[in-house]
Amino acid sequence: MAGYNVKKKMTDLSKNNCEACNNLTPKLSFSKIKELLSQLQGWNVVEEYHLQKRWKFQNFAKPLEFVTAISELSEKEGHHPNINFGWGYVEITIWTHAINGLSKNDFILAAKIDTLSF
Repeated sequence: MAGYNVKKKMTDLSKNNCEACNNLTPKLSFSKIKELLSQLQGWNVVEEYHLQKRWKFQNFAKPLEFVTAISELSEKEGHHPNINFGWGYVEITIWTHAINGLSKNDFILAAKIDTLSF
């Protein structure tokens, strides 16, 4: 990803790649969600259904740059979050649409997003 810095700290999750999911992919149990969440930085689980995180910035250009980096990463992984952004913020929501819940892919993508530095 040209022009973007990658943080040096990587978790085991961020070293994995997302795998194709379908409607037979199992949803994660509450205990597995809790275990994987402990490996992320500042993410929240919303009703055992979504992963969500919000970043704050001091202008509009940096959020746009961050969104571009996330988009490139998501394309590479084949797993795409919902992205909301505007002046001074980016909010990411991730879940596995095929199962309408959380899979390991969601945590992998979140960990990879955490490696981007802005």
